[in-house]
Amino acid sequence: MGKYIGKRLFQIVILLVIYIAVVFFILHAMPGGMKALFISNPRLTPEAQQAILKAFGLDKPPLTQFLIYMRNSFTLNFGVSFSHYPTPVWEIIKERLPRTALLFITATIISFLIGFHSGKVLAWKRGKAVEYVSTIGGVVAYTIFTPVLAFLLIWFFGAYLRLFPLNQFLNPDLWANTSFSSQVIFLRLLLTASIIGAVILVALILSYRLSHNIRSRRLIFYIPTISSVVIAVFIWWKSPYGIYGADILWHMVLPVVEVTIISYAGIMLVMRDSMLETVKEDFITTARAKGLPDRVVRDKHAARTALLPVITNFIISLGFTLSGGIITETLFSWPGMGLAMYEAVISHDYPLAAGCLIFTGIFVLFAHLVVDIVYAFLDPRIRY
Repeated sequence: MGKYIGKRLFQIVILLVIYIAVVFFILHAMPGGMKALFISNPRLTPEAQQAILKAFGLDKPPLTQFLIYMRNSFTLNFGVSFSHYPTPVWEIIKERLPRTALLFITATIISFLIGFHSGKVLAWKRGKAVEYVSTIGGVVAYTIFTPVLAFLLIWFFGAYLRLFPLNQFLNPDLWANTSFSSQVIFLRLLLTASIIGAVILVALILSYRLSHNIRSRRLIFYIPTISSVVIAVFIWWKSPYGIYGADILWHMVLPVVEVTIISYAGIMLVMRDSMLETVKEDFITTARAKGLPDRVVRDKHAARTALLPVITNFIISLGFTLSGGIITETLFSWPGMGLAMYEAVISHDYPLAAGCLIFTGIFVLFAHLVVDIVYAFLDPRIRY
């Protein structure tokens, strides 16, 4: 396994170099090239323009520019943002990243848990009315125009029922006299969500690896999952930061619901299709011929094999969440990576847009590596 991971890391570095090169050539293909793009901000003084040209080697030959840009990308030196001048791009990414990660990781975990179990059950009950209705509903939710769903949620739950706030991610009155920034709370919430997500993933893998009994498998999965959630809630409730974390979570409800609906539909449909293919395999027929209960055949034999494409979809989607849902974050005024990228494009802030693209590509590449490693634990047939 160690040798395989080392080989994959080498491949990731090669792919990352190619990806950064593509971004570099796209910037060079823009009118005026990188030199014009990076100093086109009218707020830059002549001295600042010369400093940027020197820092990025834009006054040197194209090959030298490429090598300097590659070095800067690997050291996370993406330049200075025009729209947030003189803030470095990396500082903006560090600020926006926890907001996007918390929002989309939470929605992705919820949608995975619901989509996996519902897709498994629906495929097993193929031909019944509930399967047809749920499948049609899943297709509609998966293909619905994202702004339409967002506007419906905003109008009904925000404007009509007035249950949830509609402005950004916090209540200004509550945060007016705090001695800490919202970034502190976001980082703590993100750490909590990451720990819970890791516990859920490990519990899911262990439940399929360590037990052949359905009841024991459920205990292995649900006890750590529920315990981690309860412990996290208790710690936050006792913490002086609890009320501020609750405020952020309250503002998260509508965007999380929107992302969860769309993500759930995709995971449910993938799981259902994978299960439908799996139940046709010979080992399922053999399991049934042995007289095993339907639930054992479904959960122990069929679902475990059908889970692999769903895990692929789930982990890769986590990588893409770091780019943020541009539409979701814009409509809900959620200042994350997606909104930062949108603002960068609108304001012609090319250093910020390029930095967001490169940073997203890094996480997507590493998400593929995680998929390969998780496969080895889920499927005993896979050996590296």
